[in-house]
Amino acid sequence: MQDICIAPVSISNNELLQRVIIELRNILQVEIKLIDLNLDLRKAYSVDRRQYYSTQLIAEAVGHTLHLNSKIVILVDFDLFIPVFTYVFGEAQLNGKHSIVSLCRLYEEFYTGRTDDELLFERTIKEILHELGHNFGLLHCSSWDCVMHASAEIEEVDIKGKVYCKACRRTLQSIFDFRVN
Repeated sequence: MQDICIAPVSISNNELLQRVIIELRNILQVEIKLIDLNLDLRKAYSVDRRQYYSTQLIAEAVGHTLHLNSKIVILVDFDLFIPVFTYVFGEAQLNGKHSIVSLCRLYEEFYTGRTDDELLFERTIKEILHELGHNFGLLHCSSWDCVMHASAEIEEVDIKGKVYCKACRRTLQSIFDFRVN
């Protein structure tokens, strides 16, 4: 299986980044690297929505990562949208190389004003694994225990599982011949 590169953009929480890298290594059994991407964020910003267009950010990243034979997860701290949704937690190229995950609405402070670092960590892992699942060809899963279950609201992120279900793991193992913990 390919390595995975995490590309933090405007992320200042280094402790979270280090925990995410360790957890992803444990779950996916692959090398996880940090990379820098010099994205022009202005191209993706919508003044009307005060959000960033995730598809545009992924398109911008493609040109910066042609030389990498890895899956690329762009991790951002600002709010994302696609035109048909008010917001998204993330987006991925199905069977592709790139995905993006926003921490903005994963912070408990966004909803309650309370800080909960453990909840942020769990939500972040779930959303990264979800988007990577799409990169590896997985579609949304009907099992609530599976990280590939669709999540339109934060409550759905919290309810769904933190791992791939047996069916999704089997699919990943048959495609990539690797073991997912």
